[in-house]
Amino acid sequence: MTEVPAEAAAAEQPGPPADVAAAAPPLRVVLDPRNVIRAAWGIAFVVTCVALGRFILEDAGALIFTLTMSWIASVAMEPAVSRLAKRMKRGFAAIIVMLAVVVGSVLFIFMFGKLLADQLAQFLRGLPALVDSFIHLVNDTFGTKVSSANLLDTIGLTPDEIKQLTAELAGGLFGVIVSILGAFFSMFTFGLFTFYFSADAPRLRRWIARLFPPKQQTVVETVWELAVEKTGGYVAARVVLAGICGGATALFLLIIGMPYWLLLGIWTGVVAQFVPTIGTYIAIALPVFVGLTSPEPIKGVLALGFALVYQQVENLTIEPQISAKAVNLHPAVSFGAVMLGASLFGVAGALVGVPMAALILSLFEIYSHKYELAEFAAGPDGALAAVEPVVAQP
Repeated sequence: MTEVPAEAAAAEQPGPPADVAAAAPPLRVVLDPRNVIRAAWGIAFVVTCVALGRFILEDAGALIFTLTMSWIASVAMEPAVSRLAKRMKRGFAAIIVMLAVVVGSVLFIFMFGKLLADQLAQFLRGLPALVDSFIHLVNDTFGTKVSSANLLDTIGLTPDEIKQLTAELAGGLFGVIVSILGAFFSMFTFGLFTFYFSADAPRLRRWIARLFPPKQQTVVETVWELAVEKTGGYVAARVVLAGICGGATALFLLIIGMPYWLLLGIWTGVVAQFVPTIGTYIAIALPVFVGLTSPEPIKGVLALGFALVYQQVENLTIEPQISAKAVNLHPAVSFGAVMLGASLFGVAGALVGVPMAALILSLFEIYSHKYELAEFAAGPDGALAAVEPVVAQP
């Protein structure tokens, strides 16, 4: 049998003639009208969703803020409402807790509102003098020649503009505070949503769960419980710690004769508790600054010493007892959550940033699939090197 060369066999295989292949028409893309219509509808849908989202974030921002703050308030009230609901209807329990909060706030404003407004106005009027005193203190201590005029030139403001701005702020500040507080306590929508979220929380929870299939309702229940636990625990713990810290600081500043003692106490309590990681340092910086620039600079040193001692006492005794069930996050994660929440949703985002981050991490911890760690041994340079298998000797 004669063997046929490979080249000849390949040449004998059937195929289109060369002239036919050369004369084949080029490929053309034909647009189906139905596909064009579908693509147009898809683009229109995306544009509509973007426009709707922009409208919700920009024009409906006030409503979103109200709903968010109402939900936060209802979650913060949940421990007290749940205890009272065992002895009465949940609606009455929510009303009692809301009335207690309103009465306490009104009493505080009645007792300290005018004093706080007067101290804030005096602080704004005396701010230029405080800055000059601080600059003189720095120059005398470090031998520098910094002046307030140079600083104002660097910022781009003139002394007349500074005086006019502080006068306007100090003159109309009390009226602004009164109007804001009056609008806050008289705002019907805020109270209505807060009452609804608190009184009808179990029914709202069941209604949301019914929107999902039975297999996913367990996930919805878990998310709801974690949201209430993390957010409510965080807000309640922070409010209590802010009250203790602010009250103790204000009392100490009053004893040593620090000016603006009530204003500085409230500032210290709020900033130290609601700004994670660096809040303590930011909070104490203002009282120390005011004390150092006062006629008796020793008051600033005393304020710094009190802050350091109180921080240690709070970390070792007070905070573990109050925040035992609150969120437990790494300081870097907490700080990043607050910055991200503030950039997205402002004050409400900054307030719920930490508990939302704790909620997400808790859900990830529950529903993520985990693997056992392989055995590793550290190499000579600190890197991880796999352990060589042990071979049995004969």
